[in-house]
Amino acid sequence: MSRTAVEVEREYGPFAEHERVHGVTFDGESVWFASGQTLQALDPKSGQLTRALAVPCDAGTAFDGRYLYQLARGQIQKLDPESGQVVATIPAPDLTGASGLAWAEGSLWVGRFEDRKILELDPATGKVLSEVRSDRFVTGVSFCEGELWHATQEDGRSELRRVDPKTSEVLEQWQLPAGIIVSGLEADGQGRFYCGGGKSGKLRVVKRPPSSNGARRASGGA
Repeated sequence: MSRTAVEVEREYGPFAEHERVHGVTFDGESVWFASGQTLQALDPKSGQLTRALAVPCDAGTAFDGRYLYQLARGQIQKLDPESGQVVATIPAPDLTGASGLAWAEGSLWVGRFEDRKILELDPATGKVLSEVRSDRFVTGVSFCEGELWHATQEDGRSELRRVDPKTSEVLEQWQLPAGIIVSGLEADGQGRFYCGGGKSGKLRVVKRPPSSNGARRASGGA
């Protein structure tokens, strides 16, 4: 599997009050990013921070179309974005060291950094339904239009990978420029990926390369 080199299309930040950017998700209008103690919404057009929820948020973030989900302190909390209230805590196996988080097809998908895998969880019971294995450290996770993507980190380099959730086969892999580390990851459905920049305090945008669009159509992708 060859690697496609991709460039950063746009950067947001660093933000004065947010030293780190962890998990990232997109609700159709705002990009939300976890910054430690504040889940922050950003307008991707203007680059302005619009609102914030005061909740622990040291890892992955997800959105199911109504609620936000946040990884923090080894737990997954379900949040009402309107009120900012925690409406439930998802029962789950030990999530110490969990990284990315995504919602898709009625399941939560949780990245396990050092375990190099992604767990599919039942959001009601926390039961592990399946797992996807990787040969690199797993950071951000995103599920968009039937495609499972995750970010990797190894030897100071990051990649974005599209993988088969049933077989763990790597279908595409994009290599980011040296020195850019991806923490959180989210696709917007329009060919853009929002990438948390960890300690850099930045949120970056990577656009799907034209060659990837062609491969996707050829393989019958959505």
